[in-house]
Amino acid sequence: MRYNTLGKTELKMSAIGLGTWGMGGGWFGSSDDGKAMDAIHASLDHGITLIDTAPAYGNGRSEELVGRALKGKREQVVIATKCGLVWQTPDQQDLDKCLRKQSIIEECEQSLRRLQTDYIDLYQMHWPDVHTPIEESMEALMKLREQGKIRYIGCSNFDVTLMEEAQKYGVLQSLQPQYSLLERDAETELLPYCREKGLGVLSYGSLGAGALTGKFKEPPAVSGTERRATFYSFFQEPQWSKVQQLLAVLQEVAHEYEKPVAQVSINWVSQQPGMSCALVGAKNADQAIMNAAAGDWDLKQADIDRITQACNDIFA
Repeated sequence: MRYNTLGKTELKMSAIGLGTWGMGGGWFGSSDDGKAMDAIHASLDHGITLIDTAPAYGNGRSEELVGRALKGKREQVVIATKCGLVWQTPDQQDLDKCLRKQSIIEECEQSLRRLQTDYIDLYQMHWPDVHTPIEESMEALMKLREQGKIRYIGCSNFDVTLMEEAQKYGVLQSLQPQYSLLERDAETELLPYCREKGLGVLSYGSLGAGALTGKFKEPPAVSGTERRATFYSFFQEPQWSKVQQLLAVLQEVAHEYEKPVAQVSINWVSQQPGMSCALVGAKNADQAIMNAAAGDWDLKQADIDRITQACNDIFA
């Protein structure tokens, strides 16, 4: 496994991280708690040291699973969780973006309890809250840091302007943007800015919600707890047909390396300049082991360029 340091912090983490959105249920189909626990343990056994979660993932269910799985293993892991997305209804249909000071402090206490820990390594603002001044949000986060309840502050889904504003009132150490071969908007401003300022980057959606594994022969239908196609546009036409064209190129590369297509897709992300950690979801041990193994080998730069060019041509 390759390891990186998060920006200017002292946090050392695996280049591949475990994302736990799917473990909470409600977006990526049903989730089995026992298999989710197995996935967490398998990730740790195969070199992954960063686990990313959030209260919004299953209304606390994901955090609770992580807390249970890490019992006796806390010091081996970098825990990244979030604040700022609050469920307003028990059926998990109505989320409120809230980064008010008191809400952040209350969320942090709840996360510490669910995670069964007395500190969080990386505490991230999940989404911008247009109704709350970022000064108020950063004041709360800096207070939590002074109290030792969080070590470092990060953000997710922020633009450059908001990150600049946030840094007037505290120390921001990382960004978590959506980034994959199917979602490359971050390359325009976000990634260059993070490299310039020395901010760490954790990508989410690194496998395009599974689209870049090649396992889907047709887009997943939206039904029940399977709702990924409502969040990711590339599960719909005309994007879906282009995804299949890109997968054909990825399969050629994978064949040459004798590796799974998913690992090629993961490494394209993890080897981008300035990338601290590529987050990848897993619902069972087999998926976790396969994802972790991407950190055991590298794509040659010529193949990274080849994949990038194919992506440019296909999605032009």
